[in-house]
Amino acid sequence: MSRPVVAIVGRPNVGKSTFFNAIAGERISIVQDTPGVTRDRIYADVSWLDKEFTMIDTGGIEPDSKDIILSQMREQAQIAIDTADVIVFMVDVKQGLIDADSKVADMLRRSGKPVVLCVNKVDNFDKMMPDVYEFYNLGIGDPHPVSASSRLGFGDLLDEVIKFFPDGSASETDEDIPKIAIVGKPNVGKSSLVNKLLGEDRLIVSDIAGTTRDAVDTKVKSHGQEYIFIDTAGLRRKSKIKEDIERYSIIRAVAAVEKADVVLVVIDATEGVTEQDAKIAGIAHDRGKGIIVVVNKWDAVEKNDKTMKEHENKIRQILSFMPYAQIIYISALTGQRIHKIYEAVDQVIENQTMRIATGVLNEIVAEAVVMQQPPSDKGRRLKVFYVTQASVKPPTFVVFVNDKELMHFSYLRYLENRIREAFGGFSGTSLKFIVRQRKED
Repeated sequence: MSRPVVAIVGRPNVGKSTFFNAIAGERISIVQDTPGVTRDRIYADVSWLDKEFTMIDTGGIEPDSKDIILSQMREQAQIAIDTADVIVFMVDVKQGLIDADSKVADMLRRSGKPVVLCVNKVDNFDKMMPDVYEFYNLGIGDPHPVSASSRLGFGDLLDEVIKFFPDGSASETDEDIPKIAIVGKPNVGKSSLVNKLLGEDRLIVSDIAGTTRDAVDTKVKSHGQEYIFIDTAGLRRKSKIKEDIERYSIIRAVAAVEKADVVLVVIDATEGVTEQDAKIAGIAHDRGKGIIVVVNKWDAVEKNDKTMKEHENKIRQILSFMPYAQIIYISALTGQRIHKIYEAVDQVIENQTMRIATGVLNEIVAEAVVMQQPPSDKGRRLKVFYVTQASVKPPTFVVFVNDKELMHFSYLRYLENRIREAFGGFSGTSLKFIVRQRKED
């Protein structure tokens, strides 16, 4: 099941980023950076008690010298409404209740999303609680006092947040249907691609209310197979949000990727792959999703016999952290190679759910160890006892060794490459490896 998404919203300078960084910096947070990918740290994978979720910081957008706080705040709040399962609405006890807080509260109340009211900068709970009670006037539930700078009150707040998480009671039939998210920078052609994929020759079976209120996931049947497309492209309504701010596309990508089995990362062929494309692709890579890089607007590129290879080399270079990704060249405008997307999705799903018998797996690994000796340190050599597959989506392997410290990253990559070669490359899916230490018999 996908992680719920929790967004922190509120006016500038109420302490959203301080709160986010305090949560993300503690041991309750698990944040991993993929080598070769630079990211703005605006989201973190967090676990509290037995619940895991993704927390998004929508802060950091400061108003300019002309006082446009409300318009900036409205953009942030709208993004949070579109993407989150639960919203943490943060206010500042020292500034007190102001008109702008009330307007955001009205917007959040109308959204129908669960809202947890967080009153920040309460450095002394005994003395400042009368000031906290003032925020009952917002009419969105009990105010929860915290001090982000002093790390006070987090537990009670997070206890309240996780009460609103979905119970995972999606129908079993829908659980078995591949879920495909279409992500990418603004203006790369996501909307055109979605519309082409859901064209007149496709049978649209039903619309499914998704995690988000305004976006709708669409169930489609193609050649007898059903798919659910996760709408991140504003298919049914033109977003009022100005999408020229990089943060917005990252936030949307996080929420969409969480729900998906396969992610289509759409790139503009006329621009080439950019750092922002790498950030968005990195989100899907981190979560072990199936990945297909879709190079759109291929019809607009002047070509010779080397053009496609040159484009692929550039993509592989910038997205070097995920060499397994499939690459497809299409035109959403003309429909060129659109049918290849369904074929690629089917193949990636098959690879994501592939299981390898332990006996066969260990034959491959034993042969790899003979071909290239494991590393050693100070006379002690790594021994690989055996390997077993623990799970799928992504295929996850547990490697039992004599000493975890001797398992160098490069040797683990070597074993991964041998396994990929033996089983058709596992195209489109990452492989996860867990190294466990075991005493020698």
